[in-house]
Amino acid sequence: MAKQLKIKLLPNGEIQMETVGIKGKECLEYTKLMQKLINAKITKTELTDEYYQAETEIVNTENAEIRLD
Repeated sequence: MAKQLKIKLLPNGEIQMETVGIKGKECLEYTKLMQKLINAKITKTELTDEYYQAETEIVNTENAEIRLD
């Protein structure tokens, strides 16, 4: 799944943002970035199940040496 930011502008001027496909604490970095970009104040944060999932890292093993002893 691709990383996405879902943004809603509410009639009262509030902005809601949801991260999708961003696991672990990385989602908080996107929140901080949005806060800086639009000069906004974060008033409430709700963590989703994805926050508690492990971040995935792809490792290039093309030239790796693997030994099974």
